[in-house]
Amino acid sequence: MNSSVDGKNISEIEIQNISGFGIWLLVRGKEYFMSYEKFPWFKNTNINQILNVNLSPTGKLYWPDLDIDLSVEILEAPERFPLIAK
Repeated sequence: MNSSVDGKNISEIEIQNISGFGIWLLVRGKEYFMSYEKFPWFKNTNINQILNVNLSPTGKLYWPDLDIDLSVEILEAPERFPLIAK
C-alpha cells in the first residue's frame, strides 16, 4: 500500500479564522485581517455566509450570500478607502 504525499494547497482563498473582532483570510498566499470596524457588513452574519466566498481571476472577492464584493487592493490598504456603508 502506498501513501500519497500531500500536495500544494491549490485554493486561492481561504477563511482562516472568524473571531469577535474580525475575519482572517488567506488570498493567494497572503494573509489579511478584515476588522468589523472597517468591514462592518460581516459583523452580524453567520459563518456559512462568510465561508461562501469566491475569488475572480481579476482579484475580486465576492460573497454571493451577502452580495459583497471587495478587491484585494481594499484588503491591502483599507485606509485608502474610508467610506463605510451604514
